[in-house]
Amino acid sequence: MNIKKNIFAVFAVITMAISAAPALSAGGGGKHAELQKWSFGGVFGTYDTNQLQRGFQVFYEVCSSCHGAKLISFRNFAEAGGPEFSKDQVKALAAEYTILDAELEEGERTATPADRWPSPFETELEAREANNGAFPPDFSVLAKARNLPKKFPMNFYDMATAYQEGGADYIYNLLVSYEDEPPHGVEIGDGQSYNAFFGGGLSMMSPLMEELVEYEDTTIPLTVEQYAKDVSAFMYWMADPHLVQRKTIGLKVLIFLSILALLMYLVKRKIWAGVKH
Repeated sequence: MNIKKNIFAVFAVITMAISAAPALSAGGGGKHAELQKWSFGGVFGTYDTNQLQRGFQVFYEVCSSCHGAKLISFRNFAEAGGPEFSKDQVKALAAEYTILDAELEEGERTATPADRWPSPFETELEAREANNGAFPPDFSVLAKARNLPKKFPMNFYDMATAYQEGGADYIYNLLVSYEDEPPHGVEIGDGQSYNAFFGGGLSMMSPLMEELVEYEDTTIPLTVEQYAKDVSAFMYWMADPHLVQRKTIGLKVLIFLSILALLMYLVKRKIWAGVKH
């Protein structure tokens, strides 16, 4: 009985700690992160196609002027589980860009769906000169490269709930945490903008503002928070485009293993049924 009481007591303490820790810091002395609800979260989560299309629109109209996505091909936008644009839409999108091709006499050609998303700058030096000396990171896997630091017992809670959206939460909180002036006593460099979540200055000024991007769906609010959530979801899809397929395979494997375990148990019962224990 004492063992059961101790186990129950430990479980109660962990539960209270989890419920009392609704936010996480950015790890750099910044403000706490507010975790968002994502359609792709959890064991059975899937991407919201409409949200990914809105997120692409924000990326296309705002972010792509500085950031590239060199691991994503135009044709990926038409794949199932992603934004799912039509093939004609993808062809039209690719045709807007020019690809350098040394094998051609002209040295360049119109992009095709098989080409990767081009960088907005030809060289790193050019990118730094246009961005106050900072090199804009590539967006391909940025949502996987960023995460929220978590300590006990939240790390165990994440394993139980299959939480893996830390990169999307990080990007969202970064985008909505720009402030006009740094707090008293905090200094930032020339040309930098203060970001409360980052806890310091960033060379990138706030890229989002109210009513910056017009959505076709007029029921969607044109707010910084909505833009940030949509583009964060899109960036997570770019970093993990096969998430839905992976979850589907994982679920099938668990079902198979559960059935196999049951069959093995029944076989064991049958074999040893006549043996006294």
